[in-house]
Amino acid sequence: MAKFPITAAPPIGVVPDIAKSDVDLTGSASTSENEFPRSGLKGRAREGVTFAAAGLRSQNYRPIDSYEGIHRYDPDFEWEPEEERKVVRKIDKRICTWACLMFFALQLDRGNISQALSDNFLDDLGLTTNDYNYGQTIFYVTFLAAELPSQLISKKLGPDNWIPIQMVAWSLVASMQAFLDGRKSFFACRALLGLIEGGFIPDNILYLSYFYTGWELPARLSWFWVSYQSTQIVSAFFAYGILRLRGHNGMEGWRWLFALEGMLTGLIGIISYFYLPPSPTQTASRFRGKNGWFNEREEKIMVNRILRDDPSKGDMHNRQALSPKMLWECVQDYHMWPIYLLGLSWLIPTQPMNSYLTLQLRAIGFDTFETNLLTIPAYVLFILQLLFWTWLSERLNERFLVGLFSQVWALPLIVALIVLPKAASPWARWAVSTLMVGHPYIHAILVAITSRNAGTVRTRTVASAFYNMCVQASNIISQNIYRDDDKPLYRRGNKVLVAICAYNFLLFIGSKFYYMRINRKREVIWGSMSKEEKETYLMTTADKGNKRLDFRFAH
Repeated sequence: MAKFPITAAPPIGVVPDIAKSDVDLTGSASTSENEFPRSGLKGRAREGVTFAAAGLRSQNYRPIDSYEGIHRYDPDFEWEPEEERKVVRKIDKRICTWACLMFFALQLDRGNISQALSDNFLDDLGLTTNDYNYGQTIFYVTFLAAELPSQLISKKLGPDNWIPIQMVAWSLVASMQAFLDGRKSFFACRALLGLIEGGFIPDNILYLSYFYTGWELPARLSWFWVSYQSTQIVSAFFAYGILRLRGHNGMEGWRWLFALEGMLTGLIGIISYFYLPPSPTQTASRFRGKNGWFNEREEKIMVNRILRDDPSKGDMHNRQALSPKMLWECVQDYHMWPIYLLGLSWLIPTQPMNSYLTLQLRAIGFDTFETNLLTIPAYVLFILQLLFWTWLSERLNERFLVGLFSQVWALPLIVALIVLPKAASPWARWAVSTLMVGHPYIHAILVAITSRNAGTVRTRTVASAFYNMCVQASNIISQNIYRDDDKPLYRRGNKVLVAICAYNFLLFIGSKFYYMRINRKREVIWGSMSKEEKETYLMTTADKGNKRLDFRFAH
């Protein structure tokens, strides 16, 4: 059987999942001293390459001495493809599954406000629809404001420490919502929840990037958001039971909902503090076992496959904070701006319906328990679409044009909401609402491309936060499109959504051509250089990350 050499994927670039790639294991090629050995990859497995420096000297990509996996780094190390598959499966089981559970906990406390609405939450507290909008806006503003500071703290303390601290802190606030007594306390709790929860998502993405290649990350992130939407289904069943406690001990059902679900997420946060390892080579502990989860060979496979996929991951260690200069360089990275613009607007056409689904269902005649059960088909459709479009994106090696379909899906549904007569059947409105909430969710694709196109650990840290800040900003915008004087059909709001949808068409296509143009220009320059000139460039260049001539953007 052929060995899996240092560059069984494109030598410095995205490593495809060997189990899913068209790999010629019988092919081999000799390599001169100090060069990366080449592999026999064919066809689409060679697409999506991040770096174009195949066959050049390996010492140009050596990680820093303080990198936490430096003791497992070996430029001559080889392994079998089946060994890597087993290691990835173990990472999926140990790391990705737990990350999904933590995301479940986030959404449980972040999204149960929707179930509370179906239990006369607003009337019990004397709140209006606009008060609810303001509360959600406050939540998203503080969530947005906390994104970057949380990422910087996470980079200094390590996501394995910071994420559980966040979880326990927000679970306390979530539980205290059981004691809400009016407008001011509602606003205060939404502000605190946003402040504590902000940064959790990019913190997890940074953490997962320590274990997965750029090629593997989108699929794992799709499951990350499957857990998010699965929470909506599970919490609908939770709510169906918990809201029936209305009247027990003189408490409304929604108070029981906040208290019990907050306690559950707090428990998950406490366990996470002991469960999460700092990195692939730091899994040994009293809780995880004195020998850790992986043996030495498995650790070498993990470290070397990650660095051969993206050598920039060895530029910093996992407890190294960003300096102000590094932060400023990341802010100035204009190559990431098209992705930020997309984050600011792509979700807006479908987001208002997502926030108002339970209120809409109550308004058209369904009771509390019917409303919570009728949301489930929308969330099931959401999960199926999320998995399908993420898979298709990697299968076709196409991101922005696949992402464009989210707008193609939304536009006719918004038009339908505008033209449906007031006397239309409640089931017709339910069908349109379900299709809107179950839209093609391409967030995992855009998050993964943010990580892949960053080019350095520092930029990946900041860009993940910036992209998510833009998404939260879009939530703020979308939360205020449906207004009290426009209900219950929100005709004016839906016309605004049509305009934003049309703008997104231009943005997805424009971003695609922007990155294609940069790649073509660099390929012309790089292709005209001799091997010696390329070696000299790599040893002497001051260009970093995605500014390097050998860097290629995914699109």
